[in-house]
Amino acid sequence: MAHYDFNAQRLFVADDLAPGAELTPSSEALNYLLNVLRLGEGDAIVLFNGRDGEFRATLREVTRRKAFLRVEELLRPQSAPADLDYCFAPLKQARLDYMAQKATEMGAGRLVPVITHRTQVRRVNPARLRANAIEAAEQCGLLGAPEVAEAVELPAFLESFPNDRLLVFCDEDAPLANPVAALDGQTAQSGVSVLIGPEGGFDEGERAAIRRLPNLARLSLGPRVLRADTAAVAALAIVQAALGDWRRPAGSAPYTENKE
Repeated sequence: MAHYDFNAQRLFVADDLAPGAELTPSSEALNYLLNVLRLGEGDAIVLFNGRDGEFRATLREVTRRKAFLRVEELLRPQSAPADLDYCFAPLKQARLDYMAQKATEMGAGRLVPVITHRTQVRRVNPARLRANAIEAAEQCGLLGAPEVAEAVELPAFLESFPNDRLLVFCDEDAPLANPVAALDGQTAQSGVSVLIGPEGGFDEGERAAIRRLPNLARLSLGPRVLRADTAAVAALAIVQAALGDWRRPAGSAPYTENKE
């Protein structure tokens, strides 16, 4: 990552990418390329789609209303998305936008809205969540954007949660302790899900149901009460430091047991 060109303009596309391919940008993408970035004939843009890697492309046959993107060399091969779910009680829109962007930056591979008893916003716009995640991925040099799951009620979420998957439960009643140390010794052979509740927290019945899961790590986020969008950054930073790609050598797989 140290040699990455942070000045490169990047665009997420749905098309398949390979050297020699020619793409027709959507009207929204074309407006971004021509009127926001002010690119012209022969100018370069970096493309990625979350499947094929990252490619350099150039604009061709540019007019006021159309242009083509010619895909050239591969810049970075595709890496596997992190098996890290960020599971959250939906927030009001501006804070939800922020949360989606920051969870993407922190390496979440999937965003899972979870409806709880105290959730204030019970309807979620998956397309808007996805758009915010894509924008963050474009700006942060990521090779993909997290998937967005359909909203699920907490009882159904817990009932279907795999027994061999680690759930990191951000519990305001957890004892204050070094949060990285709290995850020391945990294994995540089937991935990690981080669960953060709504404003006002989980009720006692919900907290008891969560604690019954067999593969659970309760996490304190410190002595201060954090807003839910702030807690997203704090919790994902702790998980990445303790179990994820902040501590793994390049090329190794995060969220799996270290057998050495």
